[in-house]
Formats: sequence, structure tokens, C-alpha cells
Amino acid sequence: MKLAFKFSARGPDRVSDALATVLSTKGSWEFRPLFDLVYANLRSKDYARGGDELLRLRAHEKLQNFLFAGIVTKNGKEYSGVPQALATYVKTSAEFNARFVSGTHTHTPLKTSTAVTIPAPVVKERKRKPSVRRMSEERSATVNCPS
Repeated sequence: MKLAFKFSARGPDRVSDALATVLSTKGSWEFRPLFDLVYANLRSKDYARGGDELLRLRAHEKLQNFLFAGIVTKNGKEYSGVPQALATYVKTSAEFNARFVSGTHTHTPLKTSTAVTIPAPVVKERKRKPSVRRMSEERSATVNCPS
């Protein structure tokens, strides 16, 4: 039985949404208390599955991405959210989550009439070096050949 597989975008990013929720509050956070709040939020919604070490690594990576994107600022060891950038992120994330729920987040497949065929690569035949066995067989054939 042939199964049809198609690519679809991943679902909503729950860790980033939880980080944005916590960082949208006033104040600055060190990573450990910030992660504890994010982990508690995810556990309450039953989104935190697996070990908390892996989730901690993912949360730290997301936080660094937020920092690089300008959504979060860092002062020493404390992180604080930039209100305008967080509002933009939350709005964009809500739109994506709505599209995901409605099922319109995937791309439409290409039509078969517009598909481009790629020619097979041309393989050049290589000249083989004579092996030692073949060379010895050729020598013996020339020596034992009656003339």
C-alpha cells in the first residue's frame, strides 16, 4: 500500500510563546527564575513533555534568538523584554497559530504541468589501469604462445 507524505510546517512554538508571555511582564529576569516560570506555564497546559534539561536548552536557545532579534535586551545576567517588539512577536505568533488551527499554514503543491524534469548526469567511462593479475596473464599468454 502506497502512502502519500506531504511536508507541512511545524505547529505553534509553545516555548517561544511562553517566553514572550513571561517577558511581557514588567521587570527583568535571570535565566533560572525565567525558566522556572516558563516551565511552570508549560506544565500547567500539559505542553512540557520529556526532560526539563532538554526544555531548558531549547528555552535558552529561544531566548538567545529573541536577544539577537531585538525582542529582548540583556543587562549583565538579566533579561528584559522590549514592549513594542514583544507586541509585534505576539501578534505574528497569534496569526500563525490561527492559520495553523485552520489548516491554511501549508503550501499548495506544485502542478504537474509546471514541473521541470532534470536530465540525468552524464557519466564518463574511466580507463582502468591494468591490474597485476591481468598483466601477468598477458605476459604468460605471450610467452607460452606457439609461433
